[in-house]
Parts: sequence; C-alpha cells; structure tokens
Amino acid sequence: MPQPKHVMALKVPKSPKLDKEMQAYFKLCEEKLGFVPNVLKAYTLRPEKLRNFVATYNTLMLGDSGLSKLEREMIAVVVSCVNHCYYCLVAHGQAVRHLSGDPELGEMLTRNYRVAKLSKRHRAMLDFAWKLTETPTKVEEPDRQALRKVGFSDEDIFDICDVAAFYNASNRMAIGTDMMPNAEYHKRSR
Repeated sequence: MPQPKHVMALKVPKSPKLDKEMQAYFKLCEEKLGFVPNVLKAYTLRPEKLRNFVATYNTLMLGDSGLSKLEREMIAVVVSCVNHCYYCLVAHGQAVRHLSGDPELGEMLTRNYRVAKLSKRHRAMLDFAWKLTETPTKVEEPDRQALRKVGFSDEDIFDICDVAAFYNASNRMAIGTDMMPNAEYHKRSR
C-alpha cells in the first residue's frame, strides 16, 4: 500500500523563490540522491528558514565531530522512534541501512534499538538519546558519566545532545505539518 503522495499537509510552492545558493543545493541533491528530499521542499514555504535548516543540518550531520556520520544517524532514528516521526524514521532509517551496510540494523533502530546487538558505546549513546527525548528532566550527571565511561568526550556529549535536540525539533515540524518522506527511501539499501 503506498503512502500518501503529498509533501506535507500545508501548500508547498510549485515554483519556490530560491536564491542561487539554494537552487544549487537542490541541484546537488538531485545529482547525489536522485531527488530533492521532501523536508527541503516543505521548507520552501519559508525560504529564509530553509537556508537556516540546511546550514544547521549540514553543520550538525556533516561537520567536524567525534561522532561518526552513522552514529549521528543512529541518534536521529532513535529520537524519531520515541517521537513516532514517520518522516524521520523512514529517511534516517534508510541512512542507517546505507551507512552501516546492515539493513537489519536500520530496521531494528526504527522499532526498538534495544534488540540490536550494539557496542557498549552505541548502547550508552542511544540510551542517553532516548532518555533525553522521552524524559529530559530526568537526565543527570550519572547519565553523562555513563557516556564518559564508554569513551565519549565532553565535546562528543555536547554533539549527542545537539543531534538529539535537532531531531526532536525536526520531528515536531514533520509531525505538525504531516510531512511525508520521499517514496524512494523505502526501497533503498535493503
């Protein structure tokens, strides 16, 4: 059964007014992915916010960090699992499948990361991201200490928090606007 075909429940501009930099970014997405992710199309409703979203995403997910790209995607998936964010579970679940080379890992993380055979490092990281998402007021120093115990630096802990916070916000945008992931994600990296 196919998912709904809309980008989001709000009207997406048919011919968005994008500056040259964002036009080039959309073209790069087409070249690398074969499509423009619907989250970017959704943000064309507010082009100035599209620019901020892209800059934040690129810094957070592609920038310098002690966390690997896979680890950041794993956090995105676990946060999205807590929040039941369909868009992000599909899109970032695919990224985990691709980056790990393990389709089963991507599927386990989208449903229940606890069933996956994870390293102590990844288990601690995902336990922290889950707790920060589900019960943020209960995060305390012993939780950060558990991350340090498996080798995370304070900079890494900051990045774990930053990635989790970004996806909590992104999940709420995707859910609030009924954003749909691109259908192409479903078949990739299986």
